[in-house]
Amino acid sequence: MKKKLRLGYFADGKWAHEAFKLLINDLEIEIAFICVRFDTTDMVLKEFSKNYNIDYLKHENINSSEFLEKVREYQCDLFVSMSFNQIFKYDIINTPRLKTINCHAGKLPFYRGRNILNWALINDEKEFGITVHFIDEGIDTGDIILQRTFEIRDEDDYSTLLNTAYIKCAQILYDGIKLVQNNTFQPIKQESIHPIGFYCGMRQPGDEILSWNQTSREIFNFIRAICKPGPMARCFLGEKEIKINRSRMIENAPIYKGIPGQVVGKTQGGFVVKTLDTTIEITEYEFDGKIKIGDRLS
Repeated sequence: MKKKLRLGYFADGKWAHEAFKLLINDLEIEIAFICVRFDTTDMVLKEFSKNYNIDYLKHENINSSEFLEKVREYQCDLFVSMSFNQIFKYDIINTPRLKTINCHAGKLPFYRGRNILNWALINDEKEFGITVHFIDEGIDTGDIILQRTFEIRDEDDYSTLLNTAYIKCAQILYDGIKLVQNNTFQPIKQESIHPIGFYCGMRQPGDEILSWNQTSREIFNFIRAICKPGPMARCFLGEKEIKINRSRMIENAPIYKGIPGQVVGKTQGGFVVKTLDTTIEITEYEFDGKIKIGDRLS
């Protein structure tokens, strides 16, 4: 009988739940432990560990000698990271005989880092990628094991990409693990695709403020990139904040000079705003007050 692949699962959140369901039902795989984020609020993985009699770990520093000594006792073949938030350093990366792998919702070597789906929409990408790769001591820079891409349509926004990624990340991670288990993959060095790639910084409070001094397309992309369950785009009428969740490009909108941010029309349930080049319709928003033609948004 084929020897089971014994793995340690560093995981958290919904991304990790779907992958766990695939892994636990594979008779050729054994999950030795689940290690969650130190500040986790995820009770689902804790319940999984209880139901399947899997050790449940949590530590504020997975690179500490104390934690390393603990995980070495499990004699894992592979460590797997799915939505885990600590940096793996040399010793823990190389503890299992097959090293450590990660699933990243970005098309490496581009879109390393954080908030990848948001940045892909902001940048008007026509597709986004999901990559399974070996972890090295860089940030999302290890050799690629498996990568797949998915179309981004104008109808898509942060919520639809997130829903796609929840499901597809699980399947691609599982497929990547099977490739490693069976040694049926050809590792791809990221610098062979591009010598530098691209890194996305984590979005911070204040980054949701909308600038009307952009093209309609740029504003459309910005709004859909951080719609619910994101923070939503924000602007102001005087000192009062407007939260914008959805907008619509206006077909054949004329290009003319004007004041970016000025309200130039009202629609059923929304309003039209002048942008740098044309106009855009705001179709879903939250505001405690009335918005009228001529108002200037900042």
